[in-house]
Amino acid sequence: MHQSIYIPDDFIHLIRQILPESLDMDSFLASCRTPLRRSIRVNTLKISVTDFLAKVSNKNWSLTPVPWCKEGFWIDYDESVTESLGNTAEHLAGLFYIQEASSMLPVSALLTDNDQIGCVLDMAAAPGSKTTQIAASMQQKGALVANELSASRIKVLHANLQRCGVSHAAITHFDGQIFGSWTPEAFDSILLDAPCSGEGAIRKDEDAMANWSLKHIQDIAEIQRGLIVSAFQALKPGGVMVYSTCTLNHTENQDVCFFLKETFGDAVQFEPLADLFDGAAASCTEEGFLHVFPQVYDSEGFFVARIRKLAAVESEPAKKRKASFPFSLASRKDSEQIHQQLYTDLGLTLPSEREVWLRDQEVWLFPARLRPLLENIRFQRIGIKLAEKHKKGYRWQHEAVMTLATGKEPSCVSLNTDEANEWIMGRDIRPQNLTGKGEVIVTYQDFPLGLGKWVGNRIKNGLPRELVRDTGLSGKTV
Repeated sequence: MHQSIYIPDDFIHLIRQILPESLDMDSFLASCRTPLRRSIRVNTLKISVTDFLAKVSNKNWSLTPVPWCKEGFWIDYDESVTESLGNTAEHLAGLFYIQEASSMLPVSALLTDNDQIGCVLDMAAAPGSKTTQIAASMQQKGALVANELSASRIKVLHANLQRCGVSHAAITHFDGQIFGSWTPEAFDSILLDAPCSGEGAIRKDEDAMANWSLKHIQDIAEIQRGLIVSAFQALKPGGVMVYSTCTLNHTENQDVCFFLKETFGDAVQFEPLADLFDGAAASCTEEGFLHVFPQVYDSEGFFVARIRKLAAVESEPAKKRKASFPFSLASRKDSEQIHQQLYTDLGLTLPSEREVWLRDQEVWLFPARLRPLLENIRFQRIGIKLAEKHKKGYRWQHEAVMTLATGKEPSCVSLNTDEANEWIMGRDIRPQNLTGKGEVIVTYQDFPLGLGKWVGNRIKNGLPRELVRDTGLSGKTV
């Protein structure tokens, strides 16, 4: 219990004013002082929920389904006898993502079975929990633009996209307020999980309220208003956007949505979320927004609004220079050659809706749906790097294997636990009674860990330096 957690008096007074009559203040405060339940989301880009549950059935994990996300589970386990979740082989292979249950709500509200996937924008993407959830919901179709303002968080975002096998995403590094003018009405769906005061995160961060103030709420709400207007301008008519925060006050939530309605009038339609999952109505406002207080579902506090764009709106044209684009689309002949060589060397095939692009000796795989945006906005990174060309053929890349391989290819070499420990610590391995030549996909428990190359009787480790870990699967130095 976090009995010593700091909760400002002004915050308590604010909550008293907005707490629904069906809830009481004592249960709210008790919930805030109770540590947050751990939760995970199965990454269906790598494994089905059924197969995942079978795979971890021998672990001492108790998994309880999250009502609003069929891939989500609350997880209980004995930390004294079980390795940390982030250090498990299943996590390293990208089979699941450690994600707070409430944060699964926005994506569940964004991409329903009736919505066209097309081109999707995640306007504030890092570290990537919702971005990878969107990618899994899209099942690698269409294109996904993941934007992040903070330069220091882009590396983590890219690492998570790579680990989870996302091949149809592009990363941008902008203030989200530029999209309305730079890419007007370009996206079929948009998630704006806005920066906020973080009132709902108090259960997982005892210092969440350390810098909280009523003035800070007003300051951040001004930023949120600029972001939601930009997002709406970047959304295609007929498209859907979700505005969400992990905070509780009306200023950052309902009032921001009402500001959008005041700005664009009948072009804005709020779509009710009472039927999003069984029990959703308990947290729905009169307008149909989800306003989740932590005691209702034993979760973080959260706010989610689903907004439909019914008509085109104006946006101020951007004053920008056309950025140089150092890639060229591969010819049909070159593309077919690369497809064939990849299959010959590693047994891998490229997904549909992808295009091969070249830059000097580099070979890249881009989502085809992004081509209309290439001249409108500068991308930090697009798709995946497939290979580097050299005089003897192609040198395939780690991210290509983590994105495209299933672990069942004929080029796979299976590692035991000791060998897997060595591998993730960046060391070469020497499988007993086994030799080969060329590049191979290294697997552990049937799932890819990376790309290696036979050198005599050892497999040279091809793990990128930034992914090398100091500890093995047990969390201890080997």
